Amino acid sequence: MNSAEWTEAFRAATVDVAQMDVGTVSYEESARRLRTLLKTKLLLHTDLRDSPERFFLAHRILATYATKLGPGFWIRFTVHYNLCVGTVLALGTEEQIASLSDMQEHGLLGCFGLTERLAGVSSGLVVNAVADWDEETDGFTINTLDVGAAKNWISQGLVADKAVVVAELRVKGVSHGPHAFFMDFRRDGEVVPGIMLGDMGKKTVGNDLDNAWIMFNNVKVPKSTLLNRYADIRNGKYVAADSSRPVFHMIGQRLFTGRVAVAQAALEFRRTLYATTKEYTDKRQCWTPTGSRPLSSVPQVRALFEENAKNQHLCDRFVAKCESELCRCLRENTLPSVALTDAIAVAKVKAVEDSIKFVHLLQNEVGSFALMKGTGFEQRDFLTCCKFAEGDTRVLMQKMARDRVKAFQKTRAKAKAECTEETALCSELVEAMRQSSSGPEAAWDIQHEKVYRLAGVIIDRTVTSFLSPQSKL
Repeated sequence: MNSAEWTEAFRAATVDVAQMDVGTVSYEESARRLRTLLKTKLLLHTDLRDSPERFFLAHRILATYATKLGPGFWIRFTVHYNLCVGTVLALGTEEQIASLSDMQEHGLLGCFGLTERLAGVSSGLVVNAVADWDEETDGFTINTLDVGAAKNWISQGLVADKAVVVAELRVKGVSHGPHAFFMDFRRDGEVVPGIMLGDMGKKTVGNDLDNAWIMFNNVKVPKSTLLNRYADIRNGKYVAADSSRPVFHMIGQRLFTGRVAVAQAALEFRRTLYATTKEYTDKRQCWTPTGSRPLSSVPQVRALFEENAKNQHLCDRFVAKCESELCRCLRENTLPSVALTDAIAVAKVKAVEDSIKFVHLLQNEVGSFALMKGTGFEQRDFLTCCKFAEGDTRVLMQKMARDRVKAFQKTRAKAKAECTEETALCSELVEAMRQSSSGPEAAWDIQHEKVYRLAGVIIDRTVTSFLSPQSKL
């Protein structure tokens, strides 16, 4: 099946998804539609590795429904395919990966247990849940030792059959850092004993998606649940199979695919909203002293559509190149270069933040149309979800700025000679931290506006250089 044929088949298979009434559909019914889609095998569980372009295309297609559906089903889909299944592909052995075929055959859904109550999207990869090796049972005991370690905002957590749970692996009391465990979450429809869960509550959008808090109380899992391509327990001892690929880093690989998918989803939401709004403004007549004219021709509205089209084209090109380079890495099972990793973070921030900006501008130029249900504007919190998914925008911008300042400090004399806005901001931040009587971290916080301005300059520079014909990753 070529790309066009596959696209047509996937759209046909998701007609019932696009027609969902997200205001009344239950978690179980929404999940049933994903189970049905899984069983078509149009997107295989191994396509993230073997046909990554198809993986990203499926995400883009579903994002075109978001102005009607909001974020719920798109998140349900990406949590299953990228976070849960993708982690098994990245960390699992061939035997563990082979089990994904049976999972798809039976339409079993997965969730991803990483974020915790005291370690959310603004905390980075912080894990307080623990998995202790138990020699007597030849397995692990998973616990959340306090409410702060409870897994939080776990999408699909109330209906999932399987779960990838990230926990601190301990052997005889010695910590070996976060590891991923691919475990049964339900058996015969019943939650596994020792797992406690509840609903996070009503949201502004996406109420067709279940978001759960999850706690573990002495949950026993077999040794085979540890995704052990890069680390294992042998003869009661922890063994790292590949020291060049720490498990911590490999868990983070899902962030790269997720960030590209989120960037593309934000762009598709914006594209769809602008297209449907343009249809309205082309027809909507406005009175003038010399006769009526379409709203689209009003100078500020026309200028906004033109400015948006230019920005959308730039973002599309940039994110598409990130996708292309990342797909090569996925096929070759190689880690992305530092340059590509940085570009993907930039893509996520720029695509999402520019989409938020241009949707807000549009909302304020089309009058009461933006207040009406069914126009797509009521689902604009889709972009809020994109903002904090796969690395909160502010956290990513902080990291960009910190990394740049550290690099500046190492080559300060040469960097100062460049005399660019970027080096000037770096110099000002370094000087502020040096002079602060409260310490460098306090100075950094005080200078937060300058920090984010530096990140913005880095983003613009990265986009320009990445799209240049001479760019090499």
